[in-house]
Amino acid sequence: MAGTAGTPGTPRVLRAMNDRAALDLLLEHGPLSRTRIGNLTGLSKPTASQLLARLEAAGLVLVTGTTEGRPGPNAQLYAVNPAAGHAAGLDVTPERVLAAVADITGRTIGQYELPTPGRRPARPVVQQVTQALDGAVKAAGLTRDDIRRLVIGTPGAFDPSTGRLRYAAHLPGWHSPSLLDDLAAALPMPVEYENDVNLVAVAEQRLGAARGHADFVLLWNEGGLGAALVLGGRLHRGFTGGAGEVGFLPVPGAPLVRQVARTNSGGYQELAGAQAIPRLARELGIGDLPEGPYTEVAAALLARAADSGAGPERQLLATYATGLATGLASLVSVLDPELVVLSGSALTSGGERLLALVQAELAELAASRPRLVMGDVTEHPVLRGALESALATTRDEVFNTSR
Repeated sequence: MAGTAGTPGTPRVLRAMNDRAALDLLLEHGPLSRTRIGNLTGLSKPTASQLLARLEAAGLVLVTGTTEGRPGPNAQLYAVNPAAGHAAGLDVTPERVLAAVADITGRTIGQYELPTPGRRPARPVVQQVTQALDGAVKAAGLTRDDIRRLVIGTPGAFDPSTGRLRYAAHLPGWHSPSLLDDLAAALPMPVEYENDVNLVAVAEQRLGAARGHADFVLLWNEGGLGAALVLGGRLHRGFTGGAGEVGFLPVPGAPLVRQVARTNSGGYQELAGAQAIPRLARELGIGDLPEGPYTEVAAALLARAADSGAGPERQLLATYATGLATGLASLVSVLDPELVVLSGSALTSGGERLLALVQAELAELAASRPRLVMGDVTEHPVLRGALESALATTRDEVFNTSR
């Protein structure tokens, strides 16, 4: 018996599956000929031609040129139409709001940074968000209505039961109980909110060191110490969104801190956060400390220690590696991940030398033996993760040609 339209196995659904497969291949490989698409999908030449004609008529693909330098007639090359859809992402810190717009292919076409200095915001959060977004949209030559989805990355997480931001007392102005409703009223597109470290994990999973891995932990050290947990290929956020707030984790070697959510500090943060590195340097008698915010100072000290590898700077790297491995031992003992990705400037600046030291220490402290790697996405990884998250849903909407 023939199925109804939309039933699995019917021509309409098979066409939609083939269309999506072809679009995903074009995103992955760039411009392809009809023959190449047919080979990669297993479709016949006539079917591949019909598919491309259908996608071109829908405005999803366009001809970008022809093959050259090969025997025989040149073949047309097809690519995803960049203008088929646009998404935006925001990376929010206490110091600034960084916004970007990407086209459907993932290329960033507009970016804008709005400084937000001071313990009290000079402008309301809704105004900060809209101003930063509008700056990126303008830089992209678009309007707000062109943006199909926005993902906002912040420290902490919005509690799904209350809608209030938790675990981020240091982010001024973002704790109003009406904030999400106010932002929804001010913005014409769907808005999603995600923890900043989770978005770094998204970026590494889609584009970087965690590609192809379904179970991994990402440890982030940039201003604050945090982790993202990916289990079975999906982010694990926890009941209140607080999974991965490892800065609060009690660890040996650091004082036991009570009421950590109120003081916004904890054992692992004190032991291995970025602020611990300048302190360790002073204790070891390392002079000529760089100036600036402690995260920048920490990154500079780690880079210097990784290059030197001798004397007090060598000891700095070894002591810091032990602190990092102490907290990681608890995480990997519970989660048993395949991979641990180290990200954030207060980790990546230590390079392969720091990585080897942490790997060796972790082998001594935990029965689990995950592989440790440095993150590959180093340029605005939170923002890149926000764009990748927004683009995933946008592509599902735009590429659904079965409707």
